[in-house]
Amino acid sequence: MKRVMALALAFAGAVQGAPACAGMFQPLQPTALFLQAGFGDDDTESYLGGATWNWHWRREFAIGALSGFHEVAFGRWSTLVDGVTGSAWVTQVDLTPVFRLQPDAWGDRWFIEGGIGANVILPVWRSSEKRFSTQFNFGDHLAVGRYIGQKRVSELAVRVEHFSNGGIDQPNPGENFVQIRYTHHL
Repeated sequence: MKRVMALALAFAGAVQGAPACAGMFQPLQPTALFLQAGFGDDDTESYLGGATWNWHWRREFAIGALSGFHEVAFGRWSTLVDGVTGSAWVTQVDLTPVFRLQPDAWGDRWFIEGGIGANVILPVWRSSEKRFSTQFNFGDHLAVGRYIGQKRVSELAVRVEHFSNGGIDQPNPGENFVQIRYTHHL
């Protein structure tokens, strides 16, 4: 976990000094960058980095404000196979639309979010106990987080995420993760 925190701090420092994209590339410029790490059901660890693009809309409801974004991520999973840690590495590529709710009762710094997206996990993931049958999988998550810092340019969130192929093929054992995400808004 110390490595993840050190990486997150270095990441935030690099982002602070990054120049903005030229005018014609403005739509391609992400609104935030993130690092994420966690552990899964079956002695699996995940490490992910990515970017988000806000939808630039916000709706007010009786319980709070709803907004959203798209996220694109690239990461790796390390899995215990036949008693050897890290012997099976897979690569994850993710595209997920995410809804975020800021409940009025929680104040303006807290949020909950959820999303369901498409993931490609190469090669087909397997561990000592389970095996996916497809490279294409769905990833869904729920998270609770908090904006940090005076200007709210960063946030920390705890996420519970599930991956499976949604019944496209068998076996479909799924894998669950608990993850911590650090996000820096640009």
